Amino acid sequence: MKRITTEIVDDLDGGIISQGDGGTVSFGLDGKHYEIDLTNANAEQLRSALAPFIAKARSASSTRAAAPAAKAPGRKRASAGSSAETQAIREWAQANGYPVGDRGRIAAEIREAYAAAK
Repeated sequence: MKRITTEIVDDLDGGIISQGDGGTVSFGLDGKHYEIDLTNANAEQLRSALAPFIAKARSASSTRAAAPAAKAPGRKRASAGSSAETQAIREWAQANGYPVGDRGRIAAEIREAYAAAK
Protein backbone atom coordinates (compact mmCIF):
# COMPACT_ATOMS: atom_id res chain seq x y z
CA MET A 1 0.00 0.00 0.00
CA LYS A 2 1.24 3.45 -0.82
CA ARG A 3 -0.16 6.68 0.61
CA ILE A 4 0.90 10.08 -0.68
CA THR A 5 0.21 13.08 1.52
CA THR A 6 0.32 16.66 0.32
CA GLU A 7 0.84 19.46 2.80
CA ILE A 8 0.26 23.08 1.95
CA VAL A 9 2.87 25.33 3.49
CA ASP A 10 2.39 29.03 4.26
CA ASP A 11 4.74 30.80 1.84
CA LEU A 12 5.26 33.66 4.30
CA ASP A 13 6.16 31.89 7.54
CA GLY A 14 6.76 28.28 6.47
CA GLY A 15 4.05 26.84 8.74
CA ILE A 16 1.82 24.01 7.59
CA ILE A 17 -1.69 25.14 6.66
CA SER A 18 -4.30 22.91 8.30
CA GLN A 19 -7.41 22.04 6.32
CA GLY A 20 -9.80 24.99 6.53
CA ASP A 21 -7.16 27.35 7.96
CA GLY A 22 -6.00 28.99 4.75
CA GLY A 23 -5.25 28.41 1.11
CA THR A 24 -4.11 30.11 -2.05
CA VAL A 25 -4.59 33.87 -2.29
CA SER A 26 -4.47 35.50 -5.74
CA PHE A 27 -3.69 39.13 -6.39
CA GLY A 28 -2.27 41.38 -9.08
CA LEU A 29 0.16 44.26 -9.15
CA ASP A 30 1.80 46.16 -12.00
CA GLY A 31 0.15 43.97 -14.62
CA LYS A 32 1.36 40.70 -13.09
CA HIS A 33 -0.75 38.04 -11.43
CA TYR A 34 0.49 36.40 -8.23
CA GLU A 35 -0.61 33.50 -6.06
CA ILE A 36 0.60 32.77 -2.54
CA ASP A 37 -0.38 30.08 -0.05
CA LEU A 38 -1.25 31.63 3.31
CA THR A 39 -2.93 30.76 6.59
CA ASN A 40 -6.14 32.69 7.23
CA ALA A 41 -4.24 34.97 9.65
CA ASN A 42 -1.55 35.85 7.09
CA ALA A 43 -4.14 36.24 4.32
CA GLU A 44 -5.96 38.74 6.55
CA GLN A 45 -2.68 40.60 7.10
CA LEU A 46 -2.20 40.86 3.33
CA ARG A 47 -5.77 42.04 2.78
CA SER A 48 -5.47 44.58 5.60
CA ALA A 49 -2.22 45.94 4.17
CA LEU A 50 -3.78 46.33 0.71
CA ALA A 51 -7.18 47.64 1.93
CA PRO A 52 -6.32 51.38 1.90
CA PHE A 53 -5.05 51.11 -1.67
CA ILE A 54 -7.96 48.97 -2.87
CA ALA A 55 -10.40 51.47 -1.33
CA LYS A 56 -9.00 54.23 -3.58
CA ALA A 57 -8.39 52.10 -6.68
CA ARG A 58 -10.52 51.72 -9.80
CA SER A 59 -11.73 48.28 -10.77
CA ALA A 60 -10.05 46.99 -13.94
CA SER A 61 -11.22 44.23 -16.23
CA SER A 62 -9.49 40.89 -16.03
CA THR A 63 -6.77 40.11 -18.56
CA ARG A 64 -8.46 36.75 -19.10
CA ALA A 65 -11.63 38.51 -20.27
CA ALA A 66 -9.57 40.38 -22.86
CA ALA A 67 -8.00 37.21 -24.27
CA PRO A 68 -8.45 36.72 -28.01
CA ALA A 69 -11.20 34.39 -29.18
CA ALA A 70 -10.33 30.79 -29.98
CA LYS A 71 -9.58 29.89 -33.57
CA ALA A 72 -12.24 28.26 -35.68
CA PRO A 73 -12.63 24.48 -35.29
CA GLY A 74 -10.56 22.37 -37.64
CA ARG A 75 -7.59 24.73 -37.67
CA LYS A 76 -4.33 23.39 -36.38
CA ARG A 77 -3.33 25.02 -33.09
CA ALA A 78 -0.04 26.88 -32.93
CA SER A 79 2.72 25.33 -30.86
CA ALA A 80 2.61 26.27 -27.17
CA GLY A 81 6.38 26.79 -27.16
CA SER A 82 9.70 25.20 -28.01
CA SER A 83 10.65 21.89 -26.48
CA ALA A 84 13.55 23.60 -24.66
CA GLU A 85 11.16 26.13 -23.13
CA THR A 86 8.67 23.40 -22.25
CA GLN A 87 11.40 21.43 -20.49
CA ALA A 88 12.51 24.56 -18.61
CA ILE A 89 8.91 25.18 -17.48
CA ARG A 90 8.58 21.54 -16.35
CA GLU A 91 11.79 21.72 -14.32
CA TRP A 92 10.79 25.06 -12.76
CA ALA A 93 7.29 23.78 -11.93
CA GLN A 94 8.61 20.61 -10.29
CA ALA A 95 11.17 22.61 -8.27
CA ASN A 96 8.42 24.99 -7.11
CA GLY A 97 5.86 22.38 -6.06
CA TYR A 98 3.52 22.50 -9.06
CA PRO A 99 1.98 19.18 -10.12
CA VAL A 100 3.37 18.53 -13.58
CA GLY A 101 4.22 15.27 -15.30
CA ASP A 102 7.28 14.39 -17.33
CA ARG A 103 5.19 14.36 -20.50
CA GLY A 104 2.02 15.88 -21.86
CA ARG A 105 0.38 19.27 -21.75
CA ILE A 106 1.45 21.84 -19.17
CA ALA A 107 -1.50 23.70 -17.62
CA ALA A 108 -1.89 27.35 -18.58
CA GLU A 109 -1.78 28.43 -14.93
CA ILE A 110 1.66 26.80 -14.57
CA ARG A 111 2.89 28.52 -17.73
CA GLU A 112 1.55 31.85 -16.40
CA ALA A 113 3.24 31.33 -13.03
CA TYR A 114 6.51 30.51 -14.80
CA ALA A 115 6.25 33.67 -16.92
CA ALA A 116 5.47 35.79 -13.86
CA ALA A 117 8.49 34.37 -12.02
CA LYS A 118 10.89 35.27 -14.85
